[in-house]
Amino acid sequence: MSFDIGGTFIKYGVIGEDAVILESNKVKTPDSLDGLLSIIKEFCLPHQEVSGVAVSCPGAVSDEGIIYGSSSIPYIHGPNMKELIRKSLELPVFIENDANCAAYAEVWDGSAKGKKDVLVIVIGTGIGGSIIKNGQLHKGSNLHGGEFGYMLLTSDVKGSDDVWSRVASTKALVKKVAKKKKLDMNSLSGEKIFMLADSGDEDCRQAIDEFYRLLAIGIYNLQYIYDPEVILIGGGISAREELIDKIDEKLDDIITTIGLARIKPKIKTCKFRQHANLLGAVYGFIREDS
Repeated sequence: MSFDIGGTFIKYGVIGEDAVILESNKVKTPDSLDGLLSIIKEFCLPHQEVSGVAVSCPGAVSDEGIIYGSSSIPYIHGPNMKELIRKSLELPVFIENDANCAAYAEVWDGSAKGKKDVLVIVIGTGIGGSIIKNGQLHKGSNLHGGEFGYMLLTSDVKGSDDVWSRVASTKALVKKVAKKKKLDMNSLSGEKIFMLADSGDEDCRQAIDEFYRLLAIGIYNLQYIYDPEVILIGGGISAREELIDKIDEKLDDIITTIGLARIKPKIKTCKFRQHANLLGAVYGFIREDS
C-alpha cells in the first residue's frame, strides 16, 4: 500500500511489484497526526494482501523515520512517523521525501530506467529535486542532497528572493507577471500565463522567456557540478510540449556565450506525473526490503 502525503490531499493506492497501479484514490489531508494515522490504517485494513506500507511526504526524512525540516503539514515533523505507522499496522514501513520518491519512480520504470547517474528537478511553487548516484539515492550528510532550489544565481545576494526557487519556479513566474500587470497574484496561474502568451500577450511572453533562461542557467550549473547522464524535469510545467526545446535553446545560448565548457546537459521530462510519488515510494520499499 502506498501513500503520498501532501498539504491538501493524501493520495493512496495499491501498487504491484511490476509498477502497475491496481487501485488509487485520494482524501483530504487531516489536521492532526491522529487523523493521519487513522486514514492510513483505514485504507490498509481491507487489503490484507499487501506486504507493507510505502510513504512519500515532504521534508528531510531520516533513515530512522523522523522527518526534519518544515512543510505545510507541521504535525509530521518531530515524531518518528515510520515507527508510529509500523506499530499501528504491524507491517514493514518505508518512508521517504516526495522528490526522492519521484526520482525513484523514474529509475524504476521511467525516463531514468537503466541509468546510474541522474538528477531530477521538480518545478512547482518552488524547486526541489533529487540525486541518483551510482544507482543509489544520495541524500547528503544533512539530508539536503537535491535541494537545488537553494542555489544562488547571483553574486549580489540581497535576500531569500535570490535563490533559484524564488526566481525560476512557476510561483516566481506568476509573481513577475502579476507585478508587471499590477494584478493580484491569486488572479493568475502558471497555466493562465502560458495561455495568455499563446494568445499574444507580450508581458507573458517576455516573462516566460526569462523563466526558461533562468531554468537553463541552473541546469547548466548542475551539469557541471555533477555531470549526470540525464537531467529530468518534473512538476506541472513538464506537461508543456515545448519545455525541453525552449530550455535547450537557452542552453545553446549559454554554451555559445561562455565558450569554455561545451558539454550540453541532456534533459528530458519525467515519465510519471500525478502518480510518481506513489510509485517511487513502493520502489524504495522494494529496494530496502531486498
